Amino acid sequence: VFPATLTYDTLRFEYEDFPETKEPVWILGRKYSVFTEKEEILLDVTSRLWFTYRKNFPAIGGTGPTSDTGWGCMLRCGQMIFAQALVCRHLGRDWRWIKGKRQMDNYFNVLNAFIDKKDSYYSIHQIAQMGVGEGKSIGQWYGPNTVAQVLKKLATFDTWSSLAVHIAMDNTVVMEEIRRLCQSNFPCAGAAACPALESEVLYNGYPEEPGVRDRLVLWKPLVLLIPLRLGLTEINEAYIETLKHCFMMPQSLGVIGGKPNSAHYFIGYVGEELIYLDPHTTQPAVEPGDSGCLPDESFHCQHPPCRMSIAELDPSIAVGFFCNTEADFNDWCQQIKKLALVRGALPMFELVERQPSHFSNPDVLNLTPDSSDADRLERFFDSEDEDFEILSL
Repeated sequence: VFPATLTYDTLRFEYEDFPETKEPVWILGRKYSVFTEKEEILLDVTSRLWFTYRKNFPAIGGTGPTSDTGWGCMLRCGQMIFAQALVCRHLGRDWRWIKGKRQMDNYFNVLNAFIDKKDSYYSIHQIAQMGVGEGKSIGQWYGPNTVAQVLKKLATFDTWSSLAVHIAMDNTVVMEEIRRLCQSNFPCAGAAACPALESEVLYNGYPEEPGVRDRLVLWKPLVLLIPLRLGLTEINEAYIETLKHCFMMPQSLGVIGGKPNSAHYFIGYVGEELIYLDPHTTQPAVEPGDSGCLPDESFHCQHPPCRMSIAELDPSIAVGFFCNTEADFNDWCQQIKKLALVRGALPMFELVERQPSHFSNPDVLNLTPDSSDADRLERFFDSEDEDFEILSL
């Protein structure tokens, strides 16, 4: 039996506000001052899609769990980092959610991709069932690498978003590999999937003009996920400055990881503290109302976000970036190269032009790295899951 879980209403009074500090606050590539931009900080955080445990959703697989309390925290974090990619893809980084304000249809299209039902692209149902192919039974806890691999597979069915998803293994990002993945000639499916919104659709961030679509679809928007291990049992402090810089990049999707007993979605930092959204709240499953409208307030965290010391971070994480255009990717590469020159910042991964000869290429071979790599090292266990199993090294 799972222990009692805090509800959304009880949680909203238990979070500390942002500290009064001269240190800048970084949220997914945006810099804020607590003294002059506090409302903007909270609005930015509230606008992120917040996925938590849910209960009373349709049984996974028809006969499986109807709640993910106690086992789904990393799956929910995977949903949050991928939802941020879809928000950047379809709404833009400047988009904001305001309670009571009518949102454009694309917002609900994004949200519906994650609703707890079997036919949503990135639902808990799809992630749990796709994970079986990764060696994870339904209800078993995932690590950052596993959820990244599953989301990559699910994205192939999302023709509306038409994303190129790359998972950089072995702490190495190969630029040539990514360009080959993104420089495809497949037509953008955005307008076809949503014909009523054709005038609103942005092709790789630009309004459609004569001839523009043909040029721009040569680059599929990139979701880059990098599973990393930044130490054995605790994070090596030499990586901390590099990790902070990742949140400063405009391409940042944040980080999925957590403390040893629970997974979190990290969206920024202030001083020596990480800022995160916590999935460990059980809310009732949401269904569309009689009008077909989806009640969306419970998908936005409307209290100040959680914070924790960077030193408490479990060393097994996955860092995410979104490059809408080839120019975005080139800019990201330049930032990573400059970061390698920062004193006191140990690189978390290597950026290379071509794949080293001793590497295999998972994208070409369509292979998922087996349990002998990072996943076998992961030390995440949900404290509410009584049946967790320690993974053998």
